Amino acid sequence: MATFLLVHGAWHNGRSWDRVVPLLESAGHRALAPSLTGYGDKAHLLSPEVGLGTHIDDVAGLIDDECLEDVVLVGHSYAGMVISGVAHRIPRRIAHLVFLDAMVPDDGDTAVDVQPITQQLIDLAVNGWRVPPMPEQPPPLGLFGVTDPDDLAWLRSMLSDQPVRCLREPVRLDDPIARTIPRTHIHCLLGRPAGITRRPVPAGERVRELPTGHDCMITMPAELTGLLLEVAQSVLGE
Repeated sequence: MATFLLVHGAWHNGRSWDRVVPLLESAGHRALAPSLTGYGDKAHLLSPEVGLGTHIDDVAGLIDDECLEDVVLVGHSYAGMVISGVAHRIPRRIAHLVFLDAMVPDDGDTAVDVQPITQQLIDLAVNGWRVPPMPEQPPPLGLFGVTDPDDLAWLRSMLSDQPVRCLREPVRLDDPIARTIPRTHIHCLLGRPAGITRRPVPAGERVRELPTGHDCMITMPAELTGLLLEVAQSVLGE
C-alpha cells in the first residue's frame, strides 16, 4: 500500500480531490486530501497572516501527526510551492513528489517568481490581501480548465480567496537530501490561459501529460488516478 497526500492549489480546498480519493482507495492505497488553512473546513482561519509557510506547516504537521512514512506527495498548481517546502523540511518522510500542473520553484522563489502573471492577480486583491479566484472565461478555458456546467457549479462551491502572503512569501529549499527524492511532473495540455508559463523540467525527471484543463482531478479523475498508480508502482518497486 502506498500513502498519497494530495495537496490542493490556490483558491480550492480538499474537496477538489473527491473524485480521485476513492479511486486510489479502491486500488488498495491510502489517500489523504486535507484543506489548507483558510479553505474548506478551515475557511474560518483565513487572514492576512496566512502564507506559504502556514501551508507548509499544515502538510508537514499532518505527516507528523499521522506518523506517515514513504509519502507520495502530490501538489496541484500553487501547491507545487507547498510540497517543495515540505520535502526540504522532512525529506526522509517523502518517497516521491508529483507536481500536478504545478509551480516548480527554486530556492528563494515566490509564486510570483515562478508564475509572473500572479502579480496581476495580486493587483486585484480586496482590502490589500484577499486575492479572488481567476475569472471564468469562455470554453475551452472555462474556470481552471473546467467547462462542464455541472462540474462548474461544483467547482464554484469550493472556491475562496487566496491571501497575498501565500504568493509573495519565498520558499526555502536548502536541504540537498530533498533533491534526491524522485519527481514526476504531470502537465495538463488544454485550456491554458494567456500568460501562464511552465519552466523546463530538469533532465531525468519523469513527465506525463493529460489532454485536459488545469483542474484535471475534476475533469479526468480516472486518467489522473492511473498516472498516480504508476507512481505508486515505482515507489513500491512493483
